[in-house]
Formats: sequence, structure tokens, C-alpha cells
Amino acid sequence: MQPKPVTGLNVLTSTLRILPDIGRILKGIYHLASAKADKYQSIGRMFETRAAQHPDQCFLRYEDTQYSYKQFNLWSNQICHYLASQGVKSGDVVALMMENRPETLACVLGITKLGAIVSMINTTQRDEVLLHSLTTVTPKMTIIGEECVAVYQDVADKINKTPEFKQFYMADGSTTPAPADFIDLDKALEDQPTHNPESSSQIQMKQTAYYIFTSGTTGLPKASILTHFRWIKAMGAFGLSAFRIRHNDVFYVCLPLYHNNALTVSWGSIVGAGATMVLARKFSASRFWDDCRRYDVTAFCYIGELCRYLLNQPEKSNDREHKVRVMGGNGLRPDIWMRFKQRFGVPQIMELYGASECNIAFVNSLNLDMTAGYCPMSFDIVKYDIEKDEAIRDAQGFLIPVEKGETGLLIAEVTERSPYEGYTNQKANQSKIMRDVFKDGDMYFNSGDLVQRQGYKHVAFVDRLGDTFRWKGENVATTEVEEVTNQFPQIDHSVVYGVQIPNSDGRAGMAAITLNTELNQFDVNSFSEHVKSKLPGYAVPLFLRIRQQQDITGTFKYKKGDLKKEGFNFETFNEPVFVLLPNQTQYQPLDKQTLSQLNLGAVQI
Repeated sequence: MQPKPVTGLNVLTSTLRILPDIGRILKGIYHLASAKADKYQSIGRMFETRAAQHPDQCFLRYEDTQYSYKQFNLWSNQICHYLASQGVKSGDVVALMMENRPETLACVLGITKLGAIVSMINTTQRDEVLLHSLTTVTPKMTIIGEECVAVYQDVADKINKTPEFKQFYMADGSTTPAPADFIDLDKALEDQPTHNPESSSQIQMKQTAYYIFTSGTTGLPKASILTHFRWIKAMGAFGLSAFRIRHNDVFYVCLPLYHNNALTVSWGSIVGAGATMVLARKFSASRFWDDCRRYDVTAFCYIGELCRYLLNQPEKSNDREHKVRVMGGNGLRPDIWMRFKQRFGVPQIMELYGASECNIAFVNSLNLDMTAGYCPMSFDIVKYDIEKDEAIRDAQGFLIPVEKGETGLLIAEVTERSPYEGYTNQKANQSKIMRDVFKDGDMYFNSGDLVQRQGYKHVAFVDRLGDTFRWKGENVATTEVEEVTNQFPQIDHSVVYGVQIPNSDGRAGMAAITLNTELNQFDVNSFSEHVKSKLPGYAVPLFLRIRQQQDITGTFKYKKGDLKKEGFNFETFNEPVFVLLPNQTQYQPLDKQTLSQLNLGAVQI
């Protein structure tokens, strides 16, 4: 099922349905309109306001523990005062490496109240990748959870430390003492003051609040800059205007706090409404709906892969027995959108689009099906040449917008209202900026994403530029192929990408698939017929790689970069590969002789 154009009737009927929530929507618009980069407002100040308004309201539930807004605010104040006494000041960077638990969020809040910057370290990183993340932003201090100490210590000696550098330890529900060279942060907080610090009201919205690292699917992670401005805009746009979170909502957060959807979208939505957060240590597909029932959850934030994991769980008679009224997030693919909605009975799916480094965002505030939603900011969708890997320019040297229903590159104008905050790496920043786009001197952010123009300022995500490939003179969108392969009943997950074949132009399609049955039960004949009947010839994958499980990042993204490098040479990864050779009607196991012929360019594809 493919996304459809948005019509005027869609917009009208959906607008009428949301009229009862107009007050909350207008409140969100007010926060958006009043957000100015130079204004003195901050995450910490927003939280202090909520704590004063609703001191006894439950802010956070974690397992069997809960904290009111007042309790959590006082705790974060202690962290703020203590770190200030240790020399942390506005603009300094503190690296934080802890799994999802209350201490993590309390540290984020305490550090940002100082005007300092939290570097959110991905807790799944190891060795050189971890060292890169710890050093790329030069932290003045680190706070390491007990659960992450061992992997941190593997690289700690290689960190460039200033004379003021300190390492703090946060116990994980145990009495294990802090390792040598660490300061026990819990103990240090015992005699700290609890009043709101003056610093939280001296922060301008344009100041950086934290760094979120890219997933690192195609290289070393880059640190994306997230300002107080972005967080407060997200609170208004997502939490109030789109999700329309209420004071009595219970919002489930199972994505890692180093992910933008958790720390910006979810947390901002919760604080904006004075609602309650239920924090899970990590995502569990088997426990997800049980948690929703246990805590009376009414809202949650997702990424697309999370939804697929839930859908792949065995069906239960109580799948629709929950109180969830809205789910918001990004990456819910068209092939599972309606199945998910019908099976679990969630009435509102607020899909959104907006990478950590992107200067605009789309949100499905009208609750339409299979759309990333609407954006009021200045953007366009332009023609793109996949083979040359560049946007197409006209005779005057300017880019060419696509028509409604067509697919192109999404670009967003960089303006005072939509500034580009980007990465800490200036070279990476320049590579994302396009100049002289529609007139001399204008400037646009290059999203690196292909989207479909649906009309009425709505778009549907199609593919990442680096994932779309060209074969037999045609562009192949991996998401469209994955939609078809995932429809086959014996397949749990599939990841599609392009691989190079010697003496062939372009890239041939390859699908890494995980089965929900044993390999000897896989009906290759039926699968061959399935893909050939559903896809044009050029889009049918030539290779299948059978995997026990897919490799994913800590933010649930598939590691396509590694798959592309390994190609179809099964001798390097020891997993079965099937190939659909010319004049064959079905996939056959790839053997050493055929592999050798392919590598020599002796097989005409």
C-alpha cells in the first residue's frame, strides 16, 4: 500500500474532527510563535514552572518508584549546585553515559540548568566508536552509570583530559562503591541545596542544551546540536499542537534517552502539559503492552522498527485492551501502517519527520493515514539525479521543484525562524547546506531524504539518498522493495540495499532477511513468485541473505553500511545467500563456483 495525495476534502474533514482540541492546539502555536532565539527561557526554567504549578503531580514512574514534579526538580537542583561547585559553568560539556533510569534524566535536567551542555553518549557504543563520541566534543567531566563503567574504562585512558577533568559514578540501585579515580555522585549530593539555581533563568533559548549523536550507520557518529530553542519548539509543535498531550496523560518512554524521540519529542511533550512519564529501562516487544496496561498508559513515542517488532509478536486476545489514545514518532512504513492501527486499535497515529540536525519538522497533526504530515515552514521538494548523486538544475542554474505525487529531495530554507543548528563538525555542516537554490544568495538545508509531495504541504517519506540505488537505468527505492518482501508471511524483517557486481553498471538489489520459520521450511518458490509479481523487474532483488537476526544500532536503525560492504560474498560472513540468475525462475543457493564467476565478471546480469 502506497501513500496517496492529500486532498482538500481530507484536510477539511480532519480539521473538523480536531476542533474540540483547538484550545490545546492554539497553546502549542503560541509557544511556537513566542519562541525567540534571544529570549531568556530554558528547559530547566520550564520544568521549574511546572513544579511550581503542580508540585504533587506525578512526573516520573520507573518500575515501582515514582517522583512528583517537586521531588524531581529538587533532585535536579542538587545536581546543578554540586556540579557548579566542581567548576562546571555555562557552555561546558558534561558527557553522560547511563541507561534509561531516573538518574539519567535528573542529570540532564541538572546540567542544562547550569547552561552547560550534556553530551548524550549511546550506551551501546564500544571501543573506538565510544572513544570518538567521548572526545569529539571535549567534555570537561563525565558521569558514568555503574552499568557502563566497564566499557568506559576500556577507553578512559585515551581521553584528552584537562587539569579540571573529573569522572563521576552513579550507582545502579546497588551499594557497589565507586571505582578508583571516580567520585560517587550520589554521596556528593547528600548535603547540597535544593533551591532553584539563578542560572536556569539566565539561559537564552539559542544556547545548546545537549548533543545527540547520529546513529553511525554509515560512519562514525556525528554530534547534532540541540538547543533549548529546539526543545521548546518541539514541546509546542509535537506535544501540544500535534499529540495534544493533556495534564492527566501517562506517556510511555521506552526509547533510549540518548535518542531524540525520547529526550526532545517525548520529554518536551510531557513537561509542556504537566503530564506523567513512565520510563522503561529498555524496549521489550513482549512486555510493551503489558506495561501499557500496568501503568494506564495513554500515549507513547515510537520509531518505525519498534512498531514492526510489536506487530511480529504473536497475536493475543487482549491486543486492543489498553488506554493508549495517541502514538507519535517517525518511520512507520506504509506496509504496516493500517495493520498496526487495526490490530492494536490506537485511534491517533501522529507520524512526524525531523532528524536531529534538521531545521524543520513535519507532523501528522490531522491524523491522516500514511503521511509524515504537514510543515508550516518554508521547504521544497526538488528533482534529483540518483546516478550523478546531485540535484538537477535548470538552464539558469536553479533547482527544479517536483509536481504533486512525484518524489524528490526534501530541502528546507534556512531562515531566522528556521535556523540550522547542525553538527559540532563544521565540515559536516557545510556539506548539508545548499546555496543559490531558487535565487542567488538563498540557503537551504539538504535533508538527504527522498519524499513524495502529497499536496497541502504534506509529504510522505520514501527513502534515504544513500539507500536508494540505480539498476538497469531505473531508481530503486529500498523502502518500496522492503514493503513487498515484508509482506511474505515467512519473513519477519528484511533490509534491502544495493551491491556492486563486477562488469555491471549501477547496483543490484540484495535483501537481508530474517525468517519466522526454519531455513529448510522457507518456500523459495512462492517467495520468488511473490516478489516477481509485486515488483517491476529492475526492483526484484538479485540476492537474498538469510540471517538469524538483523544488526541494529542503539537507536533501532539497521546497519546497512556493513551489509553493503560485505555484498554477496558469503565466504566473509558465513550466512546462506540465494541468487536469482538470468533465465532462472526462482532463487537458487549461491555456491562457490557461481560466486567465483560473479566476482570475475563472467556472469552477464
